[in-house]
Amino acid sequence: MKVRATFGALRLLMAAACLMALVSRFLWGLGSATFTPGNFFAYLTIQSSILFLVVTVIAAVVALRGQDDAAWLDLVRVTVLSLTLSCGIIFALIIEQSGERGFRIDVPWSDVVLHFVLPAVAVLDWIIGPGRGTSPWRSIAIVLVFMIGWGLVTLARGPIVGWYPYFFLDPAQLANAGQFFFFASIAVVLFGGISAALVAVSRTIPLAERAVFRPSRTERARSARIRPARRR
Repeated sequence: MKVRATFGALRLLMAAACLMALVSRFLWGLGSATFTPGNFFAYLTIQSSILFLVVTVIAAVVALRGQDDAAWLDLVRVTVLSLTLSCGIIFALIIEQSGERGFRIDVPWSDVVLHFVLPAVAVLDWIIGPGRGTSPWRSIAIVLVFMIGWGLVTLARGPIVGWYPYFFLDPAQLANAGQFFFFASIAVVLFGGISAALVAVSRTIPLAERAVFRPSRTERARSARIRPARRR
């Protein structure tokens, strides 16, 4: 019970850090000539971070109550974490590419928190935190549908507002259609691969439960048989 309460408190701290970073990033963006609220909320990172904030608060409350995650919460958590972690990796690649393309990207502390710190801590929580159940493989499809849907909306919105959130979506910054499909393929593989890895992790017993309860081989076998049945 104390272990779950500890993780519940840590999740509330993660949610608080996410909220402060989102507010700070919004205020920081006000100094940009291209900044508008519509453009700010068009970033996939911002959308996934808002979802992360909501889901983390729910997961914190569940942990503080000493309850296991419900099946729907396992599904939502792994889906949102897949989006958040993938966005962080893509942002790192964009920073790396910016130097080669001759443009500067400023990275305030809020971006560091949203893209790198929170995803890393959340992955550790996913691996270690008690109460996690088995996530369904269909979460991979949900992640890809969300990502592709976001991309289509962004491509349709771009010519209307004259702005794209990322260079690989802007036709003016790409040499040809082949380059666009190259970057799009990388994104699909990355999002799908990360989602699959996180679902695979959910097939293991959380490290906190192993450390506290130290189940015997017989108990682990019984848990493997019974727990999926609770999810159906």
